Amino acid sequence: MKSPTESNVPNFPRGISRRNLIKRGLIASIALSPASRLFAATDDQKGSNVLSSNLAYSVDTLSSPSQAQQVKGGQAFAQTVGLDLSTLLSSGNTEREIADVNAVLSKFNGKVALMIDPLDSPDARPVVEACAKAGAYVVTIWNKTEDLHPWDFGSNYVAHISFDGIDSGKSTAESMFAVMGGSGGIVGLGGIVNNVPAIDRKNGLQQAIDATGGKIKLLDFQVGDWASAKAFSITQAWLTRFGDDIKGIWAANDEMALGAIQALASEGLNGKIKVCATDGTPPGIDAVEKGDLVCTSDWNPYLWGALGLSLAHKAATGKYDPTKEPKAHREFYGKSSLVDASNVKAVKAVKAGSPPIDYDKLWDNVLGQIRS
Repeated sequence: MKSPTESNVPNFPRGISRRNLIKRGLIASIALSPASRLFAATDDQKGSNVLSSNLAYSVDTLSSPSQAQQVKGGQAFAQTVGLDLSTLLSSGNTEREIADVNAVLSKFNGKVALMIDPLDSPDARPVVEACAKAGAYVVTIWNKTEDLHPWDFGSNYVAHISFDGIDSGKSTAESMFAVMGGSGGIVGLGGIVNNVPAIDRKNGLQQAIDATGGKIKLLDFQVGDWASAKAFSITQAWLTRFGDDIKGIWAANDEMALGAIQALASEGLNGKIKVCATDGTPPGIDAVEKGDLVCTSDWNPYLWGALGLSLAHKAATGKYDPTKEPKAHREFYGKSSLVDASNVKAVKAVKAGSPPIDYDKLWDNVLGQIRS
């Protein structure tokens, strides 16, 4: 199978988002196939009337371990059906994200099964509407507004997948508090302000803090934009400002946790100041095994990248009719699990390489319908 290719859509006038400021330099270093091969149909795909002949996956950046794992899962699924996967990278820019989706829909006359991890919640609606208008099939993951529902778009908006961020934010915090001895000062690194998982995970942290009855004190909370570089700088400033008062660092994702750990390591404090996170990425799990990270909540991005795209493809090929499914199969939470010192070696053994996926047992990995 061909390697994923980046968008060759012309750059649109863009404002510089928080993500873009941090990641612009990183994106340039990502090794991708020549841009001219984006959307390049194979000979048997050109002029094909088979809706499933094109697969696309849209994420922000492959420098994010969780998003890279999603795309890797999408590639794994594409291989099972003998198709190429077009990878669309928005690089922190909403206008580019939406323009690239419209470009791939136009290129293939709507014959597309798309999986997208939108930059922010409002981005999901224009993407879904464009797919519905073009006759494409789309599955969203993580971000959408509360008033946007798959059942309002017939079969074209196949499903929305999320994960219980409140539970993961709370469970990782509780695990860290236990290792801290149940008391002390902590600081928090949040994701983007209007991002659904960032909001939910922060709410989970607050619930865990409230449950301690004042034994855990939140010294400061800052937005780290999901990025390790920003988390590194914030943590350095915290160490200067709070010093020994910091007993723990709660991070909304692995990437920010790794940036915090790097800052701690520069001061010889990694492992001494406790850190927890969410995502279950390979670097995060390695940090748990090493002892630098107390725990991470693993939502298995590789698995869901594959399963989500497979659901869009099944709908596109007529093997699955979303309109005949209950709402619990249209908007649902995927299962996640806590990875800590007690199980990290077993988790790594399961994740080694590219673990096989049983696409016929998708619903075994579902926790339940997303609460309204």
